[in-house]
Amino acid sequence: MKKILMFTMERCPYCMRARRWMEELEVENPGYAKLEIEIIDELEQPELADTYDYWYVPTYYVDGVKLHEGVPTKDIVRGVYRAASEG
Repeated sequence: MKKILMFTMERCPYCMRARRWMEELEVENPGYAKLEIEIIDELEQPELADTYDYWYVPTYYVDGVKLHEGVPTKDIVRGVYRAASEG
């Protein structure tokens, strides 16, 4: 399994929606709940956020590779989980 790194902002409506989908997917597929996920609020940890190449939140990295940036869908979040579950 690979680590998921998610950049968010507390009041971002797209981030809140993405986190709800993450919860739903973890219920639908309990194996996803075992994935290592680090969620970073870019306003609380700007020094760390500035070391990554992205403009919009939510942004997902899997094993150091950016997989998605910006407005997500549940299918996009599912794809992030699938990518993290491989190998």
